[in-house]
Amino acid sequence: MQSDRPVFVVGCPRSGTTMLQLMLHSHQRIAVPPETRFVGTAYFSRRMYGDMRLADNRRKLAKWIANGRNTKFRELGLDTAEFVQAAMLGPGSLGSVIGMVFKSYAERFGKPRWGDKRPSYYRHVEILTRLFPDAQFVHIVRDGRDCVASLKEMPWYKPDSIGAMANWAEAIDFGRRHARKLPADTFYQLRYEDLTADPEAELKKLCMFIGEDYDPAMCQPQHMAEVAVPSHKVWHSNTHQEVTTARTGSWASRLEPWEIALCEDVLSERLAHHGYELTGAPKPERRHVAAYKDAASKRRSARLRKYNRDRFSRLREPGPIAALLTDGQRRLAGLPQQRTRELVAR
Repeated sequence: MQSDRPVFVVGCPRSGTTMLQLMLHSHQRIAVPPETRFVGTAYFSRRMYGDMRLADNRRKLAKWIANGRNTKFRELGLDTAEFVQAAMLGPGSLGSVIGMVFKSYAERFGKPRWGDKRPSYYRHVEILTRLFPDAQFVHIVRDGRDCVASLKEMPWYKPDSIGAMANWAEAIDFGRRHARKLPADTFYQLRYEDLTADPEAELKKLCMFIGEDYDPAMCQPQHMAEVAVPSHKVWHSNTHQEVTTARTGSWASRLEPWEIALCEDVLSERLAHHGYELTGAPKPERRHVAAYKDAASKRRSARLRKYNRDRFSRLREPGPIAALLTDGQRRLAGLPQQRTRELVAR
């Protein structure tokens, strides 16, 4: 039996997550939509919407997802009324209402399996596993110096290059933690440089991990860019072109000497761990090292505050969390498997 497990693409921003999204979306059985912004908010606001076993609560959450100002639902090309109706008729759990968005998106393309992509999900793998217990995660890693060079040029990225270094370090640390703790069939890591240098070989290995036959169309993700990348995201213009290694190592001309020095000092162990060679840049100035430590500390503190608030919220869950949309999710919940496209009313 072919897998229907959800697939989440994670990684530091500007690591190639959108390219990987399009590669997966190019597969004949998998649909991965443009980036949305409702999964985390819906989870952290779950007490406000109440027990999802009640159809009216499912309707309220579904209407917020479909009509919220910042959820990005409109970019998925789904009919609002049809989605709300599907959420109301679907299983009574938080994950089921959220997952129904992606299930509906996959059905729009006639595909039986769905995924999702958002770089910051690397911080929320535990939460996503609560929502989707059978989920698989693909973490893409790119040379931290290239990520920093790209992030500092993005109009939407508010921190400076030092903040970008702390961002990359955090993503790498989470990736290493997930690799240690999660089962081998749940978490997979690959390098951007390897993927762009030999897409076919890397995608064949990825398909083996997710339990799918390799589809050659995955090596031509640019054909899906017009469908799965919103036109206003001009910073993803490269996704409309063939896969290339042209940007690999471009940090050498895009970063200032002091930025290279700082990257290779504070990120050295992480860079080496993933096979990235150092140039032997001189030691950075102390003020730059101090600024990096401050940025990393602030990220860590903010993360811990949110984590602790969520641990407290878990003491009084408003209702079931785990989705009941896939065979794996239903099996883990002790429920019988359902036929394809069959919805269980609750």
